[in-house]
Amino acid sequence: MTTEDANNFADLIASKLMLTSKEVLTADEAAKYMGMAKSYLYKLIMRGQLAYYKPSGKMVFFKRTELEQWLLSNRYATTDEINERAEEYLNLKGGNYGRK
Repeated sequence: MTTEDANNFADLIASKLMLTSKEVLTADEAAKYMGMAKSYLYKLIMRGQLAYYKPSGKMVFFKRTELEQWLLSNRYATTDEINERAEEYLNLKGGNYGRK
């Protein structure tokens, strides 16, 4: 690894650490933090799918914890979880579900 590579890697880690420690993020920071293009971030805002703050009427800001909540929303269960719920449901019905 060259010195330049090491410096670039150190800069990348420092910027990631900064984003995870800040509570309020700019649009650029929020897009980087969420791993998406800034244009897609604005598209989510315009669709009303993402909460934001606009204190001065121009720049938008985001609360990091709200971004995390949005990223973790709409969770899909694993096949094992679905099968477990199905078994629990059948057991609640006394094992007679679907039988006449």
